[in-house]
Amino acid sequence: MGDVEQQKVVSLDRGLFFVSYKSADDLVSPPHVTVAPTHGHEGHMELIMHPDATEPTLWEPNSGLMVRVNTPGTLQILVQPTKPGGSRAALVRIEPIQSGRAPFAAQRERPALHANLAMEGLRVLGHVAGRGDVVVGSDVWIAGPTAPSRIEGISLEWPGKPADVDIRYAVQFPNGQAGSGKMVSLGTYAGTRGRALPITGVVLEFVAEATFLNAPTLRAVGKRVMLSGPTNREPLVGIRISVNPLVAAEDVVVPPKPARKLIGSGRVRVFRSRVRQESSVG
Repeated sequence: MGDVEQQKVVSLDRGLFFVSYKSADDLVSPPHVTVAPTHGHEGHMELIMHPDATEPTLWEPNSGLMVRVNTPGTLQILVQPTKPGGSRAALVRIEPIQSGRAPFAAQRERPALHANLAMEGLRVLGHVAGRGDVVVGSDVWIAGPTAPSRIEGISLEWPGKPADVDIRYAVQFPNGQAGSGKMVSLGTYAGTRGRALPITGVVLEFVAEATFLNAPTLRAVGKRVMLSGPTNREPLVGIRISVNPLVAAEDVVVPPKPARKLIGSGRVRVFRSRVRQESSVG
């Protein structure tokens, strides 16, 4: 190897990789990094560059390009100084990019999550002023945007509730009336009857939509949510409740911080992320 350049050769398996020029010792006149397939491996891979780039050269740190490898091959990292006698010290990192698509067998083994998870039996009772008790199914309005009426109490029943689902709810009254905000379980009536006492807030542990007088329809999703009007004093004049399954925590995979392997010696440092396997260095 001559005095004016330095190179490393890295073996890559089939996949998509991000080649990143991370840093250089000489920030004033950093060396430039050229990325290219080794001789004879041009047909194994293709380089994906910035649309304004005319050649696969990274001129300064914090730049990069993509390498799409169709057939395992070797990639050459060539570092050259920008001026005679200039620095050739550069840190280049090659990181695989995962597709995020689970294997078909793994998908079959996962329990399906359906939006109508045992919801057919969910019943919502609302005590509407001037109408009395109104019972509806899941995802159906009681009163609501097209027919707003004061709701004074609610009750939920769900005979087919999955055993691992915990649902509670509460209503809030103005001026801190007794029972305001008290969480109750399924089948328990929360509110009043015949007292003309409006509900000014609803606390639920699933998806809910509610409409308050002179306020837009509100929708919230979460393990525990609270709905109320802009000033917390507006009466509840419509409610629609449905239950949607949430992805369990164990289905959300956070990969460990990838280990890094220093490839080769000298001042050109090329790091590979070890995600699935290690590739040899030529």
